[in-house]
Amino acid sequence: MIIMVVGIKDTSKLLGILVIVFCAVLVCTMFLNYRMDLSAMEQEITFGQMRIFYEAQLSTATVVCAVSGGCLLLTSGVMLLFYIRYYIDTHKKELGILKALGYSGLKIAKHFWVFGSSVFLGAALGFLGAFGLIPSFYQVQNADQFLPEIPIHLHPSLFAFLVLLPTAAFAALAVGFAWQKLNMPVIRLLKDSLYHSAKSKKRKTVPVSSRPFLEDLKTNTRRDKKILVFFILFASFCFSSMTQMSAGMKDLGSVMMGAMMLLIGLVLACTTLFLAITTVINGNKKTIAMMRVFGYSQRECCQAILGGYRPVSYVGFALGTVYQYALLRIMVDLVFRDVEQIPVYRFDVPAMLLSLAAFIVTYELVMLLYSRRIGRISVKEIMLE
Repeated sequence: MIIMVVGIKDTSKLLGILVIVFCAVLVCTMFLNYRMDLSAMEQEITFGQMRIFYEAQLSTATVVCAVSGGCLLLTSGVMLLFYIRYYIDTHKKELGILKALGYSGLKIAKHFWVFGSSVFLGAALGFLGAFGLIPSFYQVQNADQFLPEIPIHLHPSLFAFLVLLPTAAFAALAVGFAWQKLNMPVIRLLKDSLYHSAKSKKRKTVPVSSRPFLEDLKTNTRRDKKILVFFILFASFCFSSMTQMSAGMKDLGSVMMGAMMLLIGLVLACTTLFLAITTVINGNKKTIAMMRVFGYSQRECCQAILGGYRPVSYVGFALGTVYQYALLRIMVDLVFRDVEQIPVYRFDVPAMLLSLAAFIVTYELVMLLYSRRIGRISVKEIMLE
């Protein structure tokens, strides 16, 4: 029997995937269950504003699930592939020894199904959590009594579609991607230098004398970790879009919807940001330690390693602002255009400024927290690893 390649300590890093899948399944379960229960009452809804509101509610459920659920699940997939690649890159020698002992890449890759366990846990918790909120959600959706009372039903097909299917798909994705990454000569796994030198030959480098060392290090750190750029962009995008959208729910939706959006946005943003920055620092520990030895201050180390991501975060905030405005305009002007008592939606400048101020404070506090962590990294710590 082959020893377990992936341990509990490694899967604990998948907290971000669990949180994102939880949020995706929570939202999709509520809206899809509502859509299915509402569709079952179609024969009772035949005329006037009732019919218009009925069609608008169906369209809303479809749009929310397609946009929010699809985006979150796609992000979970990207994060899963990133962690598998990160694990393989940091365990090349151990995996190379297993291949040298005669284990095939596929046999080793089969153990990576455990990376999909976080998907099952997040999806199951999201599904159960949704049914705790559904009674209140149904009341909120029909607060103006446009429709008859909608009975709540449990649809087993939703459990299969939102919990079992994603779990199987992510487990298969994990095994397939790990197999593809392990499909290389044993010598390349055993000797990292061969792999890195092959990559470095293909990359154009900027002459050392063309710009200061710290500026060059900042640029290279951001360029070498492109997937982390995406995560930080996504974190600021979630913060911006969800906080601003929640502010508009008092007029367009309900306090419950606003609170739910705010909570989901903050959880997604903080989880993704912390995981991304932790990965950046862990991947640059040796560089930080050597910089401290050569006399660079804690502030200079932090600026060189993390400073390059600050512009990315503000780009993400801007994209989130545009996204939430476009989505709400689509909902109001297209989906609910024929429904009475729906107010005209205009861009909320005060909410945007308040969200921006909160984002700046939150982001800089996170940077301060991690700068202290950088200050605690020593050469001794690196040598003992």
